[in-house]
Amino acid sequence: DRLLDLGRRVLDDLGAGGPKAKFRANMDAIYTLKALEAEGRLATPDEQEKLSRYVGWGGIPQAFDENSRDWHSEVAELKAALSTEEYREARASTLNAFYTAPTVIKAMYRALEQMGLSSGNMLEPSCGIGNFMGLIPESMSGMRMYGVELDSISGRIARQLYQKNNIAVQGFETTSFPDSFFDA
Repeated sequence: DRLLDLGRRVLDDLGAGGPKAKFRANMDAIYTLKALEAEGRLATPDEQEKLSRYVGWGGIPQAFDENSRDWHSEVAELKAALSTEEYREARASTLNAFYTAPTVIKAMYRALEQMGLSSGNMLEPSCGIGNFMGLIPESMSGMRMYGVELDSISGRIARQLYQKNNIAVQGFETTSFPDSFFDA
């Protein structure tokens, strides 16, 4: 319950601040994720708050511009923090990783509520860090949530944020869910 309250509060401010503020929030989340994985444990609520502020790289292509004087230290920090594969994935995501605004998520849930959905299996096929999971309304607390995320950093953060949900970190095309398994 604390995480859902936190998710609603943080997601209402998702993406606030300029590119450098978003960069710092992303880096704080990455450092937290790496520490959790090194220690082999799940995130505490305070750590989940840091993780939930990750907004990805879709709006921050400057973080990969090695010729930028204004972003030189950030580019170096990002390269040092990520593995070669993670860096490649992050850089590629500047073209396609944009998070759905909370107003859109809430509107989609209102439509599902009007259709009578309250329980069953729900799939988020490109879940990022799980913003749809974080904003699920009380009326749908009986839903079992499943997520798929190609970007490993985002998917691993989602696993830490929504520890009870089933989140696959892989391409959606390689998943194997049973036919007619999902209600939404």
